[in-house]
Amino acid sequence: MTDGNKMLLELEDISVHYGGVVALDSVSLGVGEGEIVALMGPNGAGKSTVLKSIFGLAPVASGRIYWRELPLEAASHEIVKLGLAFVPQGRRVFTQLTIEENLELGCLYLKDKAEKRLRLEEVMELFPVLYEKRREKARAMSGGEQQMLAIGRGLMANPTTLLLDEPTLGLSPIIVKEMFAKIVEINETRNTSIMVVEHNIRSILDVASRVYVLDKGKIAHDGTPSSVEESDILAKVFLGTAE
Repeated sequence: MTDGNKMLLELEDISVHYGGVVALDSVSLGVGEGEIVALMGPNGAGKSTVLKSIFGLAPVASGRIYWRELPLEAASHEIVKLGLAFVPQGRRVFTQLTIEENLELGCLYLKDKAEKRLRLEEVMELFPVLYEKRREKARAMSGGEQQMLAIGRGLMANPTTLLLDEPTLGLSPIIVKEMFAKIVEINETRNTSIMVVEHNIRSILDVASRVYVLDKGKIAHDGTPSSVEESDILAKVFLGTAE
């Protein structure tokens, strides 16, 4: 699936049910070392459910999830220690805490103060605005700054693979462009694999290594960005005509 890249995270025939609703139906996908993998599709296709299932936040009815070729069976709060970080949609930051305090929450388990300080410096170098405002309360930040803070907090765990759910939702075009530049920078400078749910089709196709298109809880297409562009799959799923 990854043209020679070693697989880090794999979902094998994952099904998720919410009561009588099938959110995912035997979905298999994954992300390899150094990849940016995009999950695309209309609302309700199951994109966010994929990410939640990895972290035990969605009721998996069947199938297996593998991390570095071993079954991923750790509790949600332990998964971060394995090298996976999840940034959910909605810019969830602690508004009453300072930016620096918010970042430190990303590696609560880390006892080494020198290592924690090093990680803080690295994240603030990646997002200079976080350094500039590090002692301010998060509530004073703009939407784009809060999203940078949320991603920065995820990076504090020093993950091998970063899961991002709609990181540009509700942001202005100029901030969207900046956010995608940061995603590429994280991928290239930190060698962090990234799986991202994204509605901004043009921007994500420009940076992704591979793309999964979901529709009605199933994989409708799996391929390169060019394979997506050369097919009519997006028109089919977004216009509701997919088989």
